[in-house]
Amino acid sequence: MPSILNVLGVYRVYEAILSRSIKRGEIPKHIAIILDGNRRWASKKSIERVIGHIEGANTAEDLLEWCHEIGIRTITLYLLSTENLNRSPVELKELFELFTERLNRLLTDERITRFKVRVTAIGRLELVTPRMREILETIEAKTADYSEHFLNIAIAYGGRTEIVDSVRSIAKLVKEGKISPEEIDQKTIEHSLYTSYLPNPDPDLVIRTSGEERLSGFLLWQSAYSELVFMDEYWPDFRKIDLMRAVRTYQRRSRRYGR
Repeated sequence: MPSILNVLGVYRVYEAILSRSIKRGEIPKHIAIILDGNRRWASKKSIERVIGHIEGANTAEDLLEWCHEIGIRTITLYLLSTENLNRSPVELKELFELFTERLNRLLTDERITRFKVRVTAIGRLELVTPRMREILETIEAKTADYSEHFLNIAIAYGGRTEIVDSVRSIAKLVKEGKISPEEIDQKTIEHSLYTSYLPNPDPDLVIRTSGEERLSGFLLWQSAYSELVFMDEYWPDFRKIDLMRAVRTYQRRSRRYGR
């Protein structure tokens, strides 16, 4: 059997080859990732479900460094959908406790300051715990003036819910006489979405792990012309080379935007 050192050596060589390859092409400005497969990863290993969520959180923390090294400016992570809130109270308690712990860690993560990352939560935050909302609000306030990199945390998020919220905000403007129905266009809708503050609100690349091939309501408006890459790896097994493979796939495609 190959030794661990040999395996690590092969990995590093492959990583270096991929790194050189993608640097010759266009790096996506905004990537969005559906972090899928934590529970199945744990089930496959016959270990507790919560361990899968913990290992998935570890991978998400590593991702910030990988994206910075590659040159990706904006990241949107789909952590928890509105549908996920229908899971058992026990699992939701595990998730909320884990999210609270990792958000606290993010609050003091020196990379946020060093990379000047603006952190924003998108979704129905009234559906998460008061402590989580408090930490998210603190992070947002602390990073509000940063504009070099962007980290969007989609939590209690649903794409249809976002569009409903957009329609409500536009309807309010119409009711107040600030805009007429005839003036509503695509830009009006874009400016009312959760991602409107971003310099590149539409992701160039959407990645989903675990072998599932659907968006599950993720950024439905924004991803209309995104390149989609579906990967078999469960999220806890996702590595830097998997991210670079997805970027290389993106670079090999021709984006025609319907033209």
